[in-house]
Amino acid sequence: MISPPTTSPALRANSTPLRRAGGVALVACAFVLAFVLRIPLCPFAIVTRHPCPGCGLTRAGVALLQGHLHDAMRLHPLVIPIVPIVGLVVLQGTYNYVRHGRWYTFAFVQSRTITIGTIILGVALIAVWIARFFGAFGGPVAV
Repeated sequence: MISPPTTSPALRANSTPLRRAGGVALVACAFVLAFVLRIPLCPFAIVTRHPCPGCGLTRAGVALLQGHLHDAMRLHPLVIPIVPIVGLVVLQGTYNYVRHGRWYTFAFVQSRTITIGTIILGVALIAVWIARFFGAFGGPVAV
């Protein structure tokens, strides 16, 4: 089993859960502002001027949260499995960071089943990405 990363005692001594929560809130506000202002955040798309395998997932996730399932599926067909998984991992990691001062995952995330599922989703993500270049699944996606 992989041991969780540790932080230096000096860093932990100066950091309180409230301070860490404030830092998380600032980062979240920066991402929301970037999304609202339509500032591109994808380094792959910025460098290559081509959509990345996950292009459309953020917009699809927002559409899904607003209850627009058809629009979400049109933006990215893997929105149903990927967005909830990423959301849970981010929420769990954020909680662990704010509460304990470090990001680590529960033991079940390191299980063989989760690893196989992640590989399958990764292959599906790349397959959808390639198919979108040929016009499938509403592609190609605008960068």
